[in-house]
Amino acid sequence: MRIIRHYEHIPPALQGAVVAVGNFDGVHRGHQALIAEAEAKARERGAPLGILAFEPHPQEFFRPGAESFRLTPFRTKARLLAELGTDAMFALPFDAQMAAKSAQDFVTDVLVGGLQVGCVVVGEDFQFGKGRAGNATVLSYMGEMEGFGVDVFKPIGDGHEKISSTAIRQALKAGRPDEAARLLGHTWAVEARVEHGDKRGRTIGVPTANMRLDDCLKPAFGVYAVRASVVEDERVMSRHLGVANFGVRPMFETDVPLLESFLFDFDGDLYGKHLSVELVAYLRPEMNLADLDALKAQIAKDSAEARATLDRAGVRC
Repeated sequence: MRIIRHYEHIPPALQGAVVAVGNFDGVHRGHQALIAEAEAKARERGAPLGILAFEPHPQEFFRPGAESFRLTPFRTKARLLAELGTDAMFALPFDAQMAAKSAQDFVTDVLVGGLQVGCVVVGEDFQFGKGRAGNATVLSYMGEMEGFGVDVFKPIGDGHEKISSTAIRQALKAGRPDEAARLLGHTWAVEARVEHGDKRGRTIGVPTANMRLDDCLKPAFGVYAVRASVVEDERVMSRHLGVANFGVRPMFETDVPLLESFLFDFDGDLYGKHLSVELVAYLRPEMNLADLDALKAQIAKDSAEARATLDRAGVRC
């Protein structure tokens, strides 16, 4: 998949593409269905499949400094979209100039004059342009005027519930990663580089990989059964089962929440490595333990529960 961060001077091979437009945060089952619809249209037309998503997310532009709400930082989102067969991701900068574009200017400047789209696929609740003045009806009308197709996709639901990024965020904040996985269609993972910590875990025989979650949603504090992947150059080099704690460690009062993962049967150096940690199941809230002996005993108990939970769920390396 090619990643293109502008809409001018698009390579000829990508002109006339069928382009799915949206934020696609989480790349959940609803997003996957919309992209599958776009892919079918692209095959019918013999055209490339493109994704248009703004970077940063428009909410990050309008609310700078707010705690991150993203389910999928850019790197994660790009990899998930590539796995769906996308030919090109148009990761367009969302800045003051883009925010000021009217709905009409967005269509004429970006979709027609820039990307030269053949067809656009959007959800029925799609809004665009300054003040979110444009919607799917406006886009369909302008598509007729400008000569490109518009397919308005109806969101899919799960029973009586609409699948949405908001519902997934709420599940993760409530300590329900299993529910989030059901809506996503895949286990939610956090990704970051492993940092040096205080190395206290090594003194009790449970070395942990420490990660700061700066660019994604912070889930419920507590202990999780996890599967971790070591990623290099977008390739998974190895996978490991484990148990992780996310929070401020009441015993030691860390200033910033950390994800600390203890990987079972692993012996190696992870410092500086890029780690993707899937939160498979929530085991318990954080606890303030009396001393290191109590901590060591609790980690042993959590590890045993995590192993059993992962085994019941059929999670393998």
